[in-house]
Formats: sequence, C-alpha cells, structure tokens
Amino acid sequence: MLVLPAIDLLDNEAVRLLQGDYSKKTVYSSSPEKMIQVFEKQGATLIHIVDLNAAKTGKSENGKTIKKIKEECSVELELGGGIRSIENMKFYDGFGVSRFILGTVAVEDPKVVEKGLELFGQNRIVIGVDAKNGYVRTKGWETNSGILYKDFLKTMYGMGVRHVIFTDISKDGMMEGPNTDVYVELLTEFPDLQLVASGGVSKTEDLVTLFEKTNGKLFGAITGKAIYEGKLDLKESIRILNQKREK
Repeated sequence: MLVLPAIDLLDNEAVRLLQGDYSKKTVYSSSPEKMIQVFEKQGATLIHIVDLNAAKTGKSENGKTIKKIKEECSVELELGGGIRSIENMKFYDGFGVSRFILGTVAVEDPKVVEKGLELFGQNRIVIGVDAKNGYVRTKGWETNSGILYKDFLKTMYGMGVRHVIFTDISKDGMMEGPNTDVYVELLTEFPDLQLVASGGVSKTEDLVTLFEKTNGKLFGAITGKAIYEGKLDLKESIRILNQKREK
C-alpha cells in the first residue's frame, strides 16, 4: 500500500480547502516543487496533484508549476482537476505526468474514458470518485451529479477501469480519520480494483488501520493536511507500511 502525499494547486500555490470549499483555503507553500523534493527524500514514489483552478473552471492556471515540479523531481506524478479531454491528457503527458485522474468528464462524457484507456492503457487512467451522502460530486465537488457512486463505479468497471481514487468528501480535511468501511465494501464488490483511499487520513495509525482492515489490498492512501501540519510523519509511515507488507 502506497502513501501518496497530496498537493492541491490554486493559483500556483500549494493549498488545502476545507471540504472542497474554495472560500476556506490554507496556503502551505508558494514553491510546490520544493515540497515534492522533500516528499521524494522521505520515500514517496507517487505524488497526488490536483489542479483546483481547472477542477472548478476547466481551465488550468497551474501549467507552469506542474511542468516545474516534474522537471525538479524523479517521482511519478498523478494529476487530477479539470482533465476533461484527450487533448488535456496529451498536454500533460508531454510534461511527463504518469497517471491522469478523470472525474467530471467520466460522469458527463464516458467516451473520453474509453478513448483514454485505449490511448494510454489501464494503468495510466484513474477515475476520481468524489462522493457525498452516497452521490458523486463533480466540478470541484460543487455539483451533485444525482448518480449513486455504486452505480457509477459499476459502469466504469464494466468499461475496463481498474484504478480508482475514492474520496469521502465529508471526511476531507477534517482530520477525523478515513471512512474505512467504504473501502472494505468496494474491495469486496470489486476484488481486483486498484483502489486509493482519500479523505480523513490524519495520522500513521489511520494508514495502518486502512491496511489491516482491507488485508493489504488497498493500492494506496492519499494524505495532505496531516503531513503539512506535522501530524503524520511520511517517512515513518512508509517504513511501517513496508514492514507490514513484508510480513
């Protein structure tokens, strides 16, 4: 199980929003590439990046920062937020981004997912399922799609999607622990899903719980705020999970 440090970009700064609310942001760094270098030294192999400008408007304001991040680190990057076309994917592919996270477009135009799978392969297309009260949210979490997340996942799985990031929005940024039950449930229903947990990871113990409750079947877990605020030691968390995996 991987630990994926998260960087949310808004106007070329690393920030965190509280439950997706753009009016409730905390700025953590104006040099996100330096944060990535720290994560890399601590043992991270995959970094989770979200372009919050593009998630809301479909237009990126952070292209130069994403390019700079990739130029100054050797870890793999996965990128989400406003990737709504094949052209977007090709653009970021040119920067060296490894995995493309499709959220809104997967709901509104599933053919883009099909084309992405065909062009880039199963391991580079990741579906971001952002859920609140059982329903999928889109456009930077601001719109209720009216689609139950279980129905949406069945559709994506049937198309050949195997990499999914599931975010429980009610847990995001609250530092109250993740919704472990939902990940156990999803892995029971879709045993070969490469599932990443997102939302609520506030300490190393949360990662251990996710690992143990899912019998080590989670592909990874994303954490951001807990690292920034010194409540989760990334290097130590990676060491502990590696130790558990080897047992």
